[in-house]
Amino acid sequence: MFFSNDRTKLRQAYFDIWQKTINKQPLEPMEQLISLVIAEHPEYHKMFANQKALERDFFAEQEMNPFMHMGMHLAIREQIATNRPEMLSVCYNNLCNKLGSAHDAEHQMMECLTEMIWNAQKNNSAPDEQAYLNCLKKLADIKF
Repeated sequence: MFFSNDRTKLRQAYFDIWQKTINKQPLEPMEQLISLVIAEHPEYHKMFANQKALERDFFAEQEMNPFMHMGMHLAIREQIATNRPEMLSVCYNNLCNKLGSAHDAEHQMMECLTEMIWNAQKNNSAPDEQAYLNCLKKLADIKF
């Protein structure tokens, strides 16, 4: 359901999950995670009332893509749960303490994740987990 290369199907999953949340319908475990991320972003709630967002293009120079943003929260939460790369959860905990907010810590971590992905795409290479971890350590004030 949630794993697809089809942008419209992925976006539709967010819409369906949010509709189930609003209607207080039961959610599968993965849907619960996604629902929580959506709930933490009230600025996107209006978007879920308009199906046009399913096909809309979001241009980085103009605005944040809400689906990518929420997807990055999910990716970071999975990384924290699995502590991959190793030491990531230490960085996360330090950032949470430093910023006073898990959500804000995730937003900071997104900058490092975005940079790692961008560099991998630019260099046509695998993501550099060590560079990612180094970026996170700097954010979290962890000495190398």
